[in-house]
Amino acid sequence: MAAAIGLRGDYGARQLRELAKGSRDADQTRRLLALAEVYDGGSRSHAAKVGGVGLQTLRDWVLRFNAEGPAGLVNGKPPGKAAILTDERRRELAQIIESGPLPAVHGVVRWRLIDLMQWLHDEFRVSISTQTLSRELRAMGFRRLSARPRHHAQDADAVATFKKASRRGWRRSRSTKPQASMKPGSGRRTRSPAAGRAAGRGHRRRTINARARPTSSARSARHREPA
Repeated sequence: MAAAIGLRGDYGARQLRELAKGSRDADQTRRLLALAEVYDGGSRSHAAKVGGVGLQTLRDWVLRFNAEGPAGLVNGKPPGKAAILTDERRRELAQIIESGPLPAVHGVVRWRLIDLMQWLHDEFRVSISTQTLSRELRAMGFRRLSARPRHHAQDADAVATFKKASRRGWRRSRSTKPQASMKPGSGRRTRSPAAGRAAGRGHRRRTINARARPTSSARSARHREPA
């Protein structure tokens, strides 16, 4: 069994209990009260029972308290996984991107993600995915540039000549004059005498010199003569 480790002498049980009252961290409060039992001369087993842990965990609390004081009893943020690219590697990566590849050495005329991944593996023996490398380059201020697709048989001189010689296939239409508008009263029409049902038969105006037609037949006129 490991030997017991003594607590630092600049603190006491009363001070730890006062710090436990003012602490807003439940874990720190529980650890301070457990160590206060040790300052009072209690056994390590009783102190571990107050803290709700085992003797090995209580020993770790003592080590943290002796090294950092009450602040060492607060749960710190875990460091997490170490970054794949260190600051030195990032600087060298930025330098080789800005200088550009050497076709005779690197075998490419412009950098791609897969080429930079291979360069990192050859230089630092670092394996990195395309997503992680793209995220790192964006954080460093680099952006991906995609070239415009071009046909392999395209002739630049022919394109320039076509742009200069070709004319526009459209012309501006001539402006048409607006039609003269009618007066407000000219749209009204009057009914002509020849309009209507009499238009097909023709309208015949009766004159004074015209011979009057008999109003009755000749037979009826003979019967009315004696009377």
